[in-house]
Amino acid sequence: MLSACPVALRAGARRVVRRIPARSRAVAVPPALRRARPFSSSASRRTDLSTRGMIVQTLSSVGSKREVQQYLSLFTSVSSQRFAVIKVGGAILTDYLDELCSSLAFLYTVGLYPVIVHGAGPQLNNLLEQAGIEPQFEEGIRVTDAKTLRVARDLFLQENLKLVNKLEEKGVHAQPLTTGMFRADYLNKDKWGFVGKITAVDKQPIETAINNGYLPILTSMAETDDGQILNVNADVAAAELARALEPLKVVYLSEKGGLFDAAGQKISAINLDQEYDHLMSQEWVRYGTRLKIKEIKELLDTLPRATSVAIIHPGDLQKELFTDSGAGTLIRRGNKLLSATSLSEFKDLDALKSALIRDREGPDAEATVDKYLEFLGQNPFKAYYDGPMNALAIVLPESNGPETLATLTITRSGWLTNVADNIFTTLRKEHPKLVWTVREDDENLGWFFDKAEGSLTRNGSVMFWYGIEDSQEVVKLMKDFSQNSRATLGNSNLESRLYPAAKTASRPAAQQARAFSTLARRPALPKFAVNRASTRSYVTQTNPNPPIGKRNASNSQPAKVALIGARGYTGQELIRLLDAHPNMDLCHVSSRELAGTKLEGYNKREVVYENLSPEDVRDMERRGEIDCWVMALPNGVCKPFVEAVYEGRKASNHKGVIVDLSADYRFDSAWTYGLPELVPRANITQATEISNPGCYATAAQLGIAPLVEHLGGMPHVFGVSGYSGAGTKPSPKNDVSLLTDNIMPYSLTGHIHEREVSTQLGAQVAFVPHVAVWFRGIHHTISIPLNKTMTSRDIRQIYQDRYAGEKLVKVVGEAPLVKNISGKHGVEIGGFEVDKTGRRVVVCATIDNLLKGAATQCLQNMNLALGYAEYEGIPVM
Repeated sequence: MLSACPVALRAGARRVVRRIPARSRAVAVPPALRRARPFSSSASRRTDLSTRGMIVQTLSSVGSKREVQQYLSLFTSVSSQRFAVIKVGGAILTDYLDELCSSLAFLYTVGLYPVIVHGAGPQLNNLLEQAGIEPQFEEGIRVTDAKTLRVARDLFLQENLKLVNKLEEKGVHAQPLTTGMFRADYLNKDKWGFVGKITAVDKQPIETAINNGYLPILTSMAETDDGQILNVNADVAAAELARALEPLKVVYLSEKGGLFDAAGQKISAINLDQEYDHLMSQEWVRYGTRLKIKEIKELLDTLPRATSVAIIHPGDLQKELFTDSGAGTLIRRGNKLLSATSLSEFKDLDALKSALIRDREGPDAEATVDKYLEFLGQNPFKAYYDGPMNALAIVLPESNGPETLATLTITRSGWLTNVADNIFTTLRKEHPKLVWTVREDDENLGWFFDKAEGSLTRNGSVMFWYGIEDSQEVVKLMKDFSQNSRATLGNSNLESRLYPAAKTASRPAAQQARAFSTLARRPALPKFAVNRASTRSYVTQTNPNPPIGKRNASNSQPAKVALIGARGYTGQELIRLLDAHPNMDLCHVSSRELAGTKLEGYNKREVVYENLSPEDVRDMERRGEIDCWVMALPNGVCKPFVEAVYEGRKASNHKGVIVDLSADYRFDSAWTYGLPELVPRANITQATEISNPGCYATAAQLGIAPLVEHLGGMPHVFGVSGYSGAGTKPSPKNDVSLLTDNIMPYSLTGHIHEREVSTQLGAQVAFVPHVAVWFRGIHHTISIPLNKTMTSRDIRQIYQDRYAGEKLVKVVGEAPLVKNISGKHGVEIGGFEVDKTGRRVVVCATIDNLLKGAATQCLQNMNLALGYAEYEGIPVM
C-alpha cells in the first residue's frame, strides 16, 4: 500500500524509491468505536458522519483511504443480510474469541451486519472423551448417536451464548438463533445417525434480527419437519446459508489464516476459472486442501459471480475486507485471461474498441482509438484481457530497453473481482522487465506502488518499473523521464501523440476554423488511463489548463457569467456555487424586482442587481462581454432574451453559451439536453445552447434509465417535492399553513415533466406530482413493470454498473430519505424491492430540487461547455 511506502509524491521531485513490501497489521478497535452506534442501510439506523470519518481514518492504517471508502461503499450498497456469511470454527471460539469479537465489533460499528454460523467440533471431541465416549467418523462425517447429540446440543448452546455475551461486552447487540434456521432430512440414519442434510433455510429470523440492529449468531444444528434435532457440519451449514442469502462474501475463519502451497507460502488468491484444473493436478493439493478447494468451487458455482470466498485468520478480517491485497486466501470464480498478439485474434473488435474508448473523453475519442488500432495492426504488441473485457492491458516491445505497459483499462467489476491482479501476475511471468507511467493524482496509485519495484515522480506523473536490476539502465530510464516526463517511453505515449491528429481528422472543415480547440479545452488524455469505477466515460480530474470554452483561445481570464432571473431559490443557489468556483466570474445579475440593490452572498466582487432588457443582452453579446448566459426565469419568459443572444451573435464572431433552466427549450432538437449522466458528455462540451433538465425529471430519469431495456409496461412515478419547488411567488403550493399536516397533489395528468421524462427515455412514463410541507428535496417512488423475471440483486447490480463512477449518483440498498439528500449535490437511488412475481420492481430516488435538480446541474453543464472539469466548484457526494 502507498501508506507503507516512504514516497514523497511531489511534482518535479527526482526521488527514486525501491519498493519493499510490508505487511499491515490489523488494527485494534478503539473502545469509543466499539460503543458507537452503528450506521446501516436500514431506515432505522443513521450514519454518524464523524464516527464514519473516524472509522475510515482508523481503517486507513490497514489500507489506503481510497480502498476503505470503496469497499465500504460496495458493502453498504447491498441489503444488510447480503453483506457476508462468516463461518466460525470451534477452535476460533476457544483460542481467538477476543480477536474475533473485536473484528466483528468493528464491522458492526461500520454498519455492516455479517451473518455468523459457528461450530464446536474440538470442544465436542473433548467432552466426549471426558465422558468416555470415543468420537467416531465415517468418510470425515461425525457419527452422531442420541448421547452424542445430547452433548452436542448442550455444547452448541453454551458456545453460542459465550459468543453472544462476549460481543455484548464490546457494545455489539447480538441475537442467538439456535433453532429453526435450518430444515433438514437425515443424511443417512443407518450410517451416520442423527446427522442432517439441509433442505431449506429460514431467512426471516435473520432479516428480523438485522433490521432490529442485532448480529445474528447461528449454530449449525438443524431440525426435521417433525422437530428432531440433527447435527450438521458447520462448513456445510455456512454453504447452505450462503446459497440462501447470496452474500458478497463468504468467510471461513481459520487459525492458519489461509491455504498454503507446496513451499509453505500462503496462497493470496485463486481464480477458479483460470486455475482450478491446474491446481487440482498438483501433487501437493491433496487431503483437506483438495477437499476445501473442491467444496468452495461447488459453492461458488451456485452463487452470483460477484460472490467470493475468503479463508482468513480472525484478526485479519478488516484487512481482508477493506484492502485490495487482502490478508488470507481469496477464492473467486473470476474469468479466464485471454491474450492476443494481433487484431485478428480478437473475436470481437467492437468490444476491444469499446474497452479502449471507455477511458477516453471528448468528441474525438473514437477517432483516437481508430488510429491506435491502426497502429496495433502494423506493429508488434501483446494484449491481455478477460472475456467480458473488464480488464485490458497492452504491452509494447522496446528494442533498446524494457517493454512498456502502454494501455491498462479496468472497470469497477474488474477491480472488485481482482482481474487486475490476475493480469499483473501474468505480466510479471511473461515480461521480466516492464515500465509504465501513471498520473500522480491517480486514485489507484497505491496499487501501482505495490506492483512496482521502483518509481520516479516528475511533473505530475509517476514512472514505475520492475525487473530492471542494471543500475545503468535505471539511470538512463530516469534521465529520459526527468527530461521528457511522459513523452519518453517510446510508443507507449502513442495515444497522446495521435490525439491532435485524430481530433483534426474527425472534425468537419467548418469546425476546424473555430477559435477554440477540444485539445485546448480539455488536455489530451494520458496514454495510461485507469478507470476503477465505470465502463462509461466520465470526468475524473481537474483541468489544469486555462479554460477556453467558446471564448478566444488567448484569453486566460475567468469565464464571465450573466445570470438572468436571480431572485428565485435556484438563482440564489447558483450564486453560491459560482462564488466558490475558481474559474468563473459572475459579472451581471438581472432581476426586475431587485434592480439597484447589492447582490448578497457573492464575495469575489461587488455586484449590483440590474434590470437587463433583451436589447441590453443583445448588445453585450455583440461586444463579447459574456461567456455564459444562464436563464433562470419561469417557463415561457426567457424567449426574448435567448433571441437577443442570437441577434447579438450575428454581428460578432463571439458565441456565448446559453444554459436555460426553464422548460422552454427541452423539446427543441436544436438545443442540447443537459443531463450529463445520461446524455453523451461530448454533446454538451460542443454545445452552445443547453436546456437544463427539470428537477422531477432528473431524478425520475436516473431512477428508470438503467431498466429501460427491461420495461414490461409503463413505469408510474409518485413524486413528492418540498414547497421550494413552487418558487417564491405566493401560491397554495408554497403556503406552509395549508401544507402543514397535508400533502397536495397537482397536475394529475400531463405534467410537463411527464412529457420530458417520456421523451428523453423513449418510453411512456406516468407521473403524478405532489407537494409537501418540507422546504427542499424530492422523493420519487417508482413502480416499474419488467419484461422478464428478475431479482432485487440483479436489478441493484444493473444500477451499480450503470452509475459506477458517477460522482453525483449514489446507489444505496434501502429506500433513500429526503432528509438525507437535502443540501446535497447528487441523487440517491435505492429500494429495489421486487414483488413476488419477479415482474415488478419499486425503485426510490431522492434529489435536492434546488441543487442537482437545478443549480448544480446547471454548473455541470457550464463546466463542460466552457472547458472546465465537470465537477469544478461542486462538492461531490
